[in-house]
Amino acid sequence: MRYISTRGDTPPMAFTDAIITGLAPDGGLLLPDNIPDLSSRLDALRELNYVELAFKIMREFIDDIPEAELHAIVRRSYTKFTHPEIVPIVSLGEARASRGELHVMELFHGPTLAFKDIALQFLGELFDHVLAQRGSRLNILAATSGDTGSAAIASVRGKANVNIVVMFPQGRVSELQELQMTTVADANVHCLALRGNFDDCQSLMKDAFADLAFKAEHQLGAVNSVNWARVLAQVVYYAYASLRFSTDNASEGVNFSVPTGNFGNIFAGYLARRMGFPIRRLLLATNENDILATFFNRGCYSRGTLQHTMSPSMDIQVASNFERFLYYGLNENAAAVVEFMRSFKEKGSCSVPLSALAEMPIAAESVDTETAMAAIKAVFDERGYVLDPHTAVGVAAAQRLNMPGPTLCLATAHPAKFPEAVARALGEDSAIHRPTHPALEALRELPTRCVELPATAEAVRGYIEDNLV
Repeated sequence: MRYISTRGDTPPMAFTDAIITGLAPDGGLLLPDNIPDLSSRLDALRELNYVELAFKIMREFIDDIPEAELHAIVRRSYTKFTHPEIVPIVSLGEARASRGELHVMELFHGPTLAFKDIALQFLGELFDHVLAQRGSRLNILAATSGDTGSAAIASVRGKANVNIVVMFPQGRVSELQELQMTTVADANVHCLALRGNFDDCQSLMKDAFADLAFKAEHQLGAVNSVNWARVLAQVVYYAYASLRFSTDNASEGVNFSVPTGNFGNIFAGYLARRMGFPIRRLLLATNENDILATFFNRGCYSRGTLQHTMSPSMDIQVASNFERFLYYGLNENAAAVVEFMRSFKEKGSCSVPLSALAEMPIAAESVDTETAMAAIKAVFDERGYVLDPHTAVGVAAAQRLNMPGPTLCLATAHPAKFPEAVARALGEDSAIHRPTHPALEALRELPTRCVELPATAEAVRGYIEDNLV
């Protein structure tokens, strides 16, 4: 298996080179040169537990790490998860005017209580293995709208061959999300609060990687979902859940409703479906920042004004993983991808014919804050189950679209990470006014470390030059 760029101007590379490289040198995103078809092996895969299924899937994409070593890496990646199933599934019962049942797949049982742990614990173990093998170092530069930063820090904190610099928009992540980053005392962890929004942070990260001389001089690597290993690890839970809801290879499959910001999560579901796992439809659920919903409903990808909502991890206008999907949507034509991205960068808008999206297994819904808040209250009142505000977007979208067959809503974070949003939704007289978690409450007593900077390339690059070896 070799990895190629969506923009076609990077020589194919091995998996371990791809994860260290992060963003392709030509500015594109790395993808495998083929997608394995596992449809004939579903019966055997259905018998595996989560960790063993992860190993079997990852082995299809990783041929430059010996099998025994890869198996050990995968096993270690899930040792910090507190639930034996890793991703347990909870039924919410029948949807209103139901054509199928709604379920929640809890992806938040890792060390930072967010779905990002599932991929980043794996990526941290990979970095540790590859850097030790090569006798090299890596300086990770990351942008976060909330959960990626803390999960990335948790995956590499204290590791000997890695530094990590996390940029987040000042005042635009939740209090607990910020504490999960800034209370980490390990010397290899650096937190930067930038005076801007998440798109500014993401743009500064991509610009730093696009400067190949700067990237090489400072040994920069990526943990954002531009890193292929992140997407690969997320494929596994789609595969696992779809197999649990199908009894044989003739099953029509399950639907997934996916709260979406940067498109990496739902793109993993798209890949799982292409690999032959029994997935019927993928529902892309956005908040008021609906650039992706607009694209799938109208064919127009157009940058709007960023809106700050109660689901801050989805407050994104430019989705970094969208380019991977675009590559397949444009029939793997790298030149067409380059032209689309060039036009979007220059004009802030670009379109494709709706006919190009007609056969795609992705539907899209935009859910505003009040609708999401109502979903939190309704699910709690009816089922006694508490949704975080991001998961609520996915649940509300699924209730609105009401697809036939079982629908799994991805629960992307523990509700205790967003107590203010949950309190607003449930009201003062609720039995659960503010959800808590002991690991989060303990953070409030810890000292913090953070550097505030303007959202400029000069400020960020100056920090890297002055503080990283």
